[in-house]
Amino acid sequence: MAPSIEALKGVKALTFDVFGTVVDWRSTIHAELVRKARDIVSSPTFSGLSESLQARLQEISDEDWGAFAQEWRNSYSRFTQTFVPGQSEWKDIDTHHYDSLKELLQKWAVKDAYTDEDIRSLSLAWHYLRPWDDSALGIRRLGTRYVTATLSNGNRSLLGDLQAHGDLGFKRIISTADFGAYKPHPSTYLGAVNALECQPNEVAMVAAHLGDLQAARSNGLRTIYVERHREEAWARDDDRWKDAREWVDLWIPLGEGGFVEAARRLGIS
Repeated sequence: MAPSIEALKGVKALTFDVFGTVVDWRSTIHAELVRKARDIVSSPTFSGLSESLQARLQEISDEDWGAFAQEWRNSYSRFTQTFVPGQSEWKDIDTHHYDSLKELLQKWAVKDAYTDEDIRSLSLAWHYLRPWDDSALGIRRLGTRYVTATLSNGNRSLLGDLQAHGDLGFKRIISTADFGAYKPHPSTYLGAVNALECQPNEVAMVAAHLGDLQAARSNGLRTIYVERHREEAWARDDDRWKDAREWVDLWIPLGEGGFVEAARRLGIS
C-alpha cells in the first residue's frame, strides 16, 4: 500500500479549511478594493469630496491596496484566534469583515469617501472568492471516496455562497459558528467530527496552514497539508515547520496539483 494511503487508512471524511486553502482570497479581495477605489475616483460625486480626501484616495496605489487587503486578512486572524467561547461577545465573520473594513478605511484616512452601502458591499466580496484552479475538480474526486465538508470560520451564508460561486461540490457545509467558536478552539474540530458521526481518527483536516493542522492533530484528527502561494505563516527555517514535515500525514508541495494531486496519491483518479 502506498505510504499516503497507509497514513490515512480508516479515514471516512475530509474537513477543509476554506480561506486560502480552497479559495484564493487575496486576488479577489485586492481586485475588488482597487475596482471600488477607481469607481469612486471616476464618479460624479468625487469632486464633492474635500481636496485632501481626493488627493489621499488618488495617491493609494494598486500595490498599496494589496497591503490593505493583507491588513484586512490579518484582522480576521487576530479576531478568530483571540475569540474565547463563553467570554467573548459573539460576532459572525460577515459582521467582523464589515466592522474591520470600516476601521481600516478610517486608519487609511479614506473612510469618508465611501458610503455605508459601499462598505457593506465590499465586505461581502468574501462571499465570491475565486477558487484555486484545482479546487473544484479535486474536491469532487476526493468526494468519490470520502465525505467532503468545509470546516471554516466563515458563517454558513458565506460558505454557501462560496460553494455555489465556485461550484465546489462539497457534500457538507460545516461552519465553526455551528459550535459558537472559531478555529483553533478544540470544540470546532470535535464538533465537526461529531456532526460527521465519526471518531477523530476517521476525519482528516485539509489545510494550507500548519497551525490549523497542528490544532486538528492535537484533537485526534489526521492531517493533509496542501501548500498554497503566500498562505503559510510558519517560515521554512522555523522549527515548527521542520517538525511538521514529520507529523503531517500527507504533504502536497506548492505547484504539484493541490487537491487533484492529493486525490491521485490516495489512489483516486
